[in-house]
Amino acid sequence: MNNELYIYNSFTREREKFEPLHEGHVGLYVCGPTVYSDVHLGNCRTFVSFDIVYRYLTYLGYKVRYVRNITDVGHLEGDIDSDAEDKISKKARLEQLEPMEIVHKYTLGFRDIMHLLNALPPNIEPTATGHIIEQIEMVSKILENGFGYIKNGSVYFDTPKFVKEYGVYGKLSGKQIEELFTETREALKKQDEKNHPSDFAIWIKADERHLMRWPSPWSVGFPGWHLECSAMSTKYLGAQFDIHGGGMDLQFPHHENEIAQNYGACGSMPVRYWMHGNMLLLNGRKMSKTPDPITGKSNSILPLELFTGQNEIFSKAYSPMTMRFFMLQCHYRSTLDLTDAALLAAEKGYRRLMDAYKALQQLQAPANAEAAQLDQEINGLIDQAFEDMNDDFNTPKALSRLFELVATINGIKDGHLPADRVSAATLQRLKEVFQHFIFDIFGLLDEHDGGQDGQTVDGLMQLIINIRKEARERKDWGTSDQIRDALKDLQIQLKDSKEGTSWVKGS
Repeated sequence: MNNELYIYNSFTREREKFEPLHEGHVGLYVCGPTVYSDVHLGNCRTFVSFDIVYRYLTYLGYKVRYVRNITDVGHLEGDIDSDAEDKISKKARLEQLEPMEIVHKYTLGFRDIMHLLNALPPNIEPTATGHIIEQIEMVSKILENGFGYIKNGSVYFDTPKFVKEYGVYGKLSGKQIEELFTETREALKKQDEKNHPSDFAIWIKADERHLMRWPSPWSVGFPGWHLECSAMSTKYLGAQFDIHGGGMDLQFPHHENEIAQNYGACGSMPVRYWMHGNMLLLNGRKMSKTPDPITGKSNSILPLELFTGQNEIFSKAYSPMTMRFFMLQCHYRSTLDLTDAALLAAEKGYRRLMDAYKALQQLQAPANAEAAQLDQEINGLIDQAFEDMNDDFNTPKALSRLFELVATINGIKDGHLPADRVSAATLQRLKEVFQHFIFDIFGLLDEHDGGQDGQTVDGLMQLIINIRKEARERKDWGTSDQIRDALKDLQIQLKDSKEGTSWVKGS
């Protein structure tokens, strides 16, 4: 069995042997959510993919420092540098709330969904607003090194100078410099303040619309969106670290600009291995909250709508573990199409895997059998499963090896294969590896097991109760009644009291 791990590096477009900067340690940074709305399933896929990366690196024995940020300022509407409003400030203004109320609400919601999907929390979860000082310091370094300039209180990164001196801008996204400059010129209007249309803001002078602002040497303002990840990854993982992850949609401009900023401040590439997950489609089309001009309906669904079945897209509710299993069936770099048929198949596959695990725990092998007929086949499939994971975290191939083993397990359980065809040592290894893969590496929970089922259902119900509570506080009686009626159909009753809301099963 080959124990060497290989990762597809988005920057070099090559499969490379993983060699951490510091033996036995891994620095992992993943771009987190902008917390101005509910997390969508496309985001969930990215975070589940990197949860598996985190889990597998830990399983291999690495001490992993996993950092995933929370963007709570600086992400502008349309991702442009001026004539735009911060997404969180805009949401706060529309809902007549403080920006930090918006941030708190959707950060908690994001964590609730990640908990339901059994994604491990990162070791550090820094926020942009909590690291304004570090971002100001990085802007100062970029200016000192001659890669930035000040215009009317805003600070811009000098992209043409960076291109001339380092020549790496555009390599990550695969775009030619001329193409990047043309796209930028067409996309960014009213950018007269910049020396060049491709330059991007690293500090923005605040106008009267912006509710969040901080003093700086250049103006009272706020940091550019791209700056936070550069500042926080450098603070917690160093000027260069091992793995930087995110969705493919972040390659340009976000990650290209992170590279530029790190060169501008530190003089080097920030990370050795860039990893990017592909998008989640919904019935063959890109997910979008924008209504279709013909049907008037958006092509999107929230996790809670999927888990409760309160949607017009799918025939039934699907559990968080069915969704996680569904994601495992596709490589993280491939597009994944969310359909009713695919989820039904995933539900059956997930249940079959869990049933086989339970059956495996009951199997016994003759104590005196040192080597048996099926030993080589079973050990070969186990070795192949690890080799698949070592090949750029190939979960669908590894999962397929487990299902080949499921056939053997069921064959022995049903009496089609004699139990003495497997030695005690091999059966013990199979039991251990099955458990490690299902629970430790793939991160699945058995939703039909007493203990795990209780955790999953309690977590889901608490999330529903919190959403209903927030709806009632906003006097959104329609949403509150919809939740109550949907739970009633499922024979779940909510009981409100001074201490809070509880639930009981039964009509």
